[in-house]
Amino acid sequence: MPSWYQGKIRYQLQDPTGKSKTVNEAYLIDAVSYTDAEARLYKEAAANTPDFTVTAITRMRLADLFHFEEGGETWFKCKVVYITEDDKGREKRIVNQMLVNAENVKQAYERIEISLHSMLIPFETTDVNTTKILDIYPYVEEERIPANLRPLSEVVGQED
Repeated sequence: MPSWYQGKIRYQLQDPTGKSKTVNEAYLIDAVSYTDAEARLYKEAAANTPDFTVTAITRMRLADLFHFEEGGETWFKCKVVYITEDDKGREKRIVNQMLVNAENVKQAYERIEISLHSMLIPFETTDVNTTKILDIYPYVEEERIPANLRPLSEVVGQED
């Protein structure tokens, strides 16, 4: 299960007239800790942004994230509520936060409904809010061979 962290950066940008303008941006990072989130944010943002400062890293509790390839630059935070029964038969409200990308609020609502259509218990989407998140960086495992190890094909070839 991913652990999501919202990282915010700030940097100075010059507009065409030469005036300096402060820009704040937010990103969502899948990381194992605050330190890992900060390191990955520096790595990812450094490719596109000159001289920036990380201003905040906060944990973001998300039940799920739905990414649709066909459009939607804006990320919406949706509050989904469903009711279950505990072992004593009492109703219990479960509130989950989910993110979805879409063009507008209506499309975000529809995409949440489509994504959750197979849920067996009834649910209700109570809130759909725009976020300032520009991009999402999911965890991607990099396959690296440590310097002190060699591929097996090289070792087998030397035994002859």
